[in-house]
Amino acid sequence: MSELSSRRRMLVLAICCMSLLIVSLDVTVLNVALPSMERDLGASVAGMQWALDAYTLVLASLLMLAGSTADRIGRRRVFLTGLVLFTLGSVLCSLAPSLDWLIVFRMIQAIGGSMLNPVAMSIITNTFTDPRERARAIGVWGGVVGISMAAGPIIGGLLVDTVGWRSIFWINLPVGLAALLLTWRYVPESRAPKARRPDPVGQVLVIALLGSLTYAIIEAPGSPVTHTLAFGAVALAALLGLLYYERRRTEPLIDLRFFRSVPFSGATVIAVSAFAALSGFLFLSTLYLQNVRGLSALDAGLWMLPMAVMCFVCAPISGRLVGSRGPRFSLLMAGVAMTASGVLFAGFDAESSNATLVIGYFVFGLGFGFVNAPITNTAVSGMPRSQAGVAAAVASTSRQTGGTLGVAVIGAVLASGIGAGPYKEVFAAAARPGWWIIAGCGLAVLVLGAVTTGGWARRTAERAAGRLEDGEGASREDGSEGKDGDAGVRGAAGARTAG
Repeated sequence: MSELSSRRRMLVLAICCMSLLIVSLDVTVLNVALPSMERDLGASVAGMQWALDAYTLVLASLLMLAGSTADRIGRRRVFLTGLVLFTLGSVLCSLAPSLDWLIVFRMIQAIGGSMLNPVAMSIITNTFTDPRERARAIGVWGGVVGISMAAGPIIGGLLVDTVGWRSIFWINLPVGLAALLLTWRYVPESRAPKARRPDPVGQVLVIALLGSLTYAIIEAPGSPVTHTLAFGAVALAALLGLLYYERRRTEPLIDLRFFRSVPFSGATVIAVSAFAALSGFLFLSTLYLQNVRGLSALDAGLWMLPMAVMCFVCAPISGRLVGSRGPRFSLLMAGVAMTASGVLFAGFDAESSNATLVIGYFVFGLGFGFVNAPITNTAVSGMPRSQAGVAAAVASTSRQTGGTLGVAVIGAVLASGIGAGPYKEVFAAAARPGWWIIAGCGLAVLVLGAVTTGGWARRTAERAAGRLEDGEGASREDGSEGKDGDAGVRGAAGARTAG
């Protein structure tokens, strides 16, 4: 892809951010609508977990495939397909006659969503080749998450209270169509110089791993132990099979050499921890505010505004800090704040007064606002540009896996604690273990942020990038690639020098 003018690069960034906006809005808006959907569709807590996790599960399962496919056949082409499917899925969700159909249509949404964020990040990475400019662009990208979190609860609450929960899916239509037209007109096509072959076996193993693990966790409270253990065994077998098979493939779905980079591995685990905390936080807060306090969807959205505003304020600050000082400070700040918020709810009953409730939301928003930019920047920086789609997809997969597990685990803990007791009276006690889990996730961000951002960690990243480039060169020497492969060596080497 030829070098674009500064104005054109900013336009490409804005278009990519539009896709992030509709995907992020979809998550925050849906959380506010959960109690209304629960009443209208007659769903249980587990049913609401599936309404959320059907989306994130499919998304996490397909992100790697979407990233490698975009690198192979063209990022613009895959991005356009994703916009069409996501917008279509949103329309179908608004028409769903039952919970089962809603779950199916959420899966269609997720198939489209899997082609948006990682591919958009790959487009950004290949558009902004200067490391500092790229870090600033990623900071803007992270700021969009803050905007969606700030606007989502308010927009969702307003729509649910005035029109109904089905209207929350309508807002994706105008933004999706606008992004589709602008992408068609202004985003140039790009692809990796070295095409990666599909890995259907690896893809099936990823789906089996995430699907069986999520099912086992969500259904555990109401299922026989043997049933849960059986699905857990399937998940373990899929994990072991994935590690064995991928290590022996020349072009695997998940290149395990990425994880020889300590910063990359740390960013992956941090992403899982941070987004598990976020999804659990939103799940518990929404149910508490509406089902226990009896607030309307709009009022619940207003109560969560301190968290959303802090995300909006801190995300671009974090992006600038990552660009100028590296990821360490942002990760440490995020870990401290997220841990403190979880402890405030778990150990000091933050729900007991309005003041502590607002402080808890405020502190969590500060922490999450700082965490997103360093995750993304660490995942893609220093890696060969020819691997940008896959690296970005791993980071996005980690986020969605965290979101899936957060809702699954914390929802299962909540359902077990509530049991057959009176909902309002037992909710706070039933939610307390969930808040401790959120605090533990914050502590993981803090510890990993400290360990994976030093000089030793950076040296492992340099060695991992070198191995990836050497591996590409070796495959071309074996005659598997032609002229495009030679261009890939030059492009990857140039990217490494720039990074």
